[in-house]
Amino acid sequence: MLPGFLLGAVMAGGLYFWVGSLLSAPALRPVGPPPEFLKAEKVEIPSESGSVLSAWFSAPPQAKAGVVLLHCVRCNRLDMLPRAELLWRAGYAILLPDLQAHGESPGEAITFGHLESRDAVASIAYLRRRIPGLPVAGLGASLGGAAFLLAPGGPQVDALILESVYPTIEEAVSNRIAIRLGPLSKPLTPLLLAQLGPRLGLDPGDLRPIDHIGTLRCPVLLLSGTEDLHTPRAETERLYAAASEPKQLWLVPGAAHQDLLRFSPEAYSQKILSFLDEHLLPRRPGVSNPTPPLEP
Repeated sequence: MLPGFLLGAVMAGGLYFWVGSLLSAPALRPVGPPPEFLKAEKVEIPSESGSVLSAWFSAPPQAKAGVVLLHCVRCNRLDMLPRAELLWRAGYAILLPDLQAHGESPGEAITFGHLESRDAVASIAYLRRRIPGLPVAGLGASLGGAAFLLAPGGPQVDALILESVYPTIEEAVSNRIAIRLGPLSKPLTPLLLAQLGPRLGLDPGDLRPIDHIGTLRCPVLLLSGTEDLHTPRAETERLYAAASEPKQLWLVPGAAHQDLLRFSPEAYSQKILSFLDEHLLPRRPGVSNPTPPLEP
């Protein structure tokens, strides 16, 4: 009986080590050339993550500001192209990097925001050099949003948009296990989190965006779907509550953990552009420039 139990324990441990390997394994793949309409320049950005980020930069004529767009986990800059097109056509310069260990940016492992936060810092600094004197915003989806919030010293941006960002790594892991295994997520979550130390040299306390959002020195807009099981509504509301003013929240009715622009293109475009125009563009004397209220 005991040998059978031990064998089962060893097999379970091996299974979870394998799952941990899959989750943190690099998501590298060719991205290809940028679309013609974007008129983008391919650039390389050295990062303190140890990677040299592969990225696209594009500025429309007479750009009014710039935006760094950071993608979700196991994605790459191609996934941010629809947002880039929206912003570029509205007059914003854009920078689309592949985070380390994603796309065409080398890296040994995905670190769930830790090393990726160094990529956020490098990308912001690069865009500021390319459009000197103009304001710069950040837009991050899931992992990309966590990378902004975990940036050492805070992200040096003039406005920040965060989509479907986890408050803590414990909740992120637990939610994803629960989607597949239900109540087993409670005992199984610690098995995956225990791998952060030996595999990545991290502690769960290193991956808590909610501990950093209150230190932001810029306006922030949080977005998430009301039906998101990966980052449930209550977690987004906690993240919002922890943020300092000025802040806005848009819970997208009916959306899950998915591309919010694709789910609700007209509403998304209006929310994003009105927020950025409000907080990045200079006000004209005597002219009010209110941000339309966000729908609950």
